[in-house]
Amino acid sequence: MNNPLEVLNKYFGYDSFRGEQEKIINRLINEHGHSLVLMPTGGGKSLCYQIPALMLDGGTIVISPLIALMQDQVDALKRKKISAEFINSTVTPTQRKERLQKFVNGTIKLLYVTPERFRKQEFVEAMKTAKVSLLAVDEAHCISEWGHDFRPDYSRIAEFRELLNNPLTIALTATATKEVQRDIISKLGLTRNEIKIFHEGIRRPNLRLETTDIYDEKETLEAIYKVLNKYDGAGIIYFALIKKLEYYSQILGDKGYKHGIYHGKLEPQKRKQTQRDFLSGKQNLILATNAFGMGIDKPDIRFVIHAEVPSSIESYYQEIGRAGRDGKDSLCMLLYNQQDLYTQMEFIKWANPDANYYSRMYDLLRNNIVIANSEGVDYLREQMSFKDKNDFRVETVLAMLDRYGVTEGSIETKDLNVVAQLPDELHDETYLKEKLLNDNKKLLSVVNYFKTIECRRAFISEYFGFPGEEPCGNCDVCN
Repeated sequence: MNNPLEVLNKYFGYDSFRGEQEKIINRLINEHGHSLVLMPTGGGKSLCYQIPALMLDGGTIVISPLIALMQDQVDALKRKKISAEFINSTVTPTQRKERLQKFVNGTIKLLYVTPERFRKQEFVEAMKTAKVSLLAVDEAHCISEWGHDFRPDYSRIAEFRELLNNPLTIALTATATKEVQRDIISKLGLTRNEIKIFHEGIRRPNLRLETTDIYDEKETLEAIYKVLNKYDGAGIIYFALIKKLEYYSQILGDKGYKHGIYHGKLEPQKRKQTQRDFLSGKQNLILATNAFGMGIDKPDIRFVIHAEVPSSIESYYQEIGRAGRDGKDSLCMLLYNQQDLYTQMEFIKWANPDANYYSRMYDLLRNNIVIANSEGVDYLREQMSFKDKNDFRVETVLAMLDRYGVTEGSIETKDLNVVAQLPDELHDETYLKEKLLNDNKKLLSVVNYFKTIECRRAFISEYFGFPGEEPCGNCDVCN
């Protein structure tokens, strides 16, 4: 089939494209031109590379940061009889070999991988013999250290492109400021002239944006009850702190509001079950931290409440984008309490250890890896922070060492190993201070969003580098 509309209809059951989708697909298929796509969460980004993938001769590599997300996408494609697979750490060596072989010989059309996969020699060798027609970089903001979820391996994408023989490339994200857009283009190894930027601003007119100034717990509960009593359908209430989430869960449960909870400290099986129940409609209300939401493609979410101030406009925008994907009216309510800013400032502090802390932790792991594996995080915290339970710098450093490929394995599974030197960035005090300042600026933008006297949607558009948006007429500032 050489018509994108026929492919759309045959595999996805739609009669027409929406927004910029058709232009983006034609750019790839007819002009063979690279693209950067900035599209709201739920705007249909995946179709922009899935349809070209089915029309181009060779295979498509999709780089995605989240294992759960790629699993969901591959399952959905298989249900549509599209030959797709993923390779990540959950796959056995035999499955891995088999899937690689099938991709190389053209049986698999779309192969989803994390960027870390390019560290593996077996994968790299196989890719040298594969015919890759398209490289799709999902969640492309992860390329930029100034984005809100930097992944060091993403910054090697120019290298991966070269390895794949510089294929046609599409990068996609819902959240990229002008600075991050520039960074994405340069890290892809492209110039501004070689790539076309498609953006849809934040055209989700059905989302009503509101904020409420909150002073204490009583006012928080009143605001939550008001929304719960008004809206019938599914909803998510986001919290920054697990402790606070559990506290409010208890109160809401006692009041008879049935709900599920989701946060990073729950067993993986429990998290999976909560997500399944929510998607199937078995559970209509979820209290969650920001660990919840990636890959949640539920069309009928009627409200998203932020019960605590989020850390950035990027994460806020991504989370409210989960509401109203069916096009029906939905509420996005931010409860603003001055006290929450101190919580987020603490988080930012713990997420930005200084160079000395990185060096000390690196030396501790290198010299005491056996004890660290047998005694776990508590031992590291005792050595580094004198048992301060609220100091999460240990977790930050472990995550960053893993992301930079300094360590392999995990302290949870007792097989952590130091395999490389500490990279320059992690003992460059100037760079680390700049990153801390950048994170604090992001939090300040959330404060400015709350205080703005202009249209909220226009404020968000301007934040992402698209000024001049008309007032939306559907936020608490407009009416």
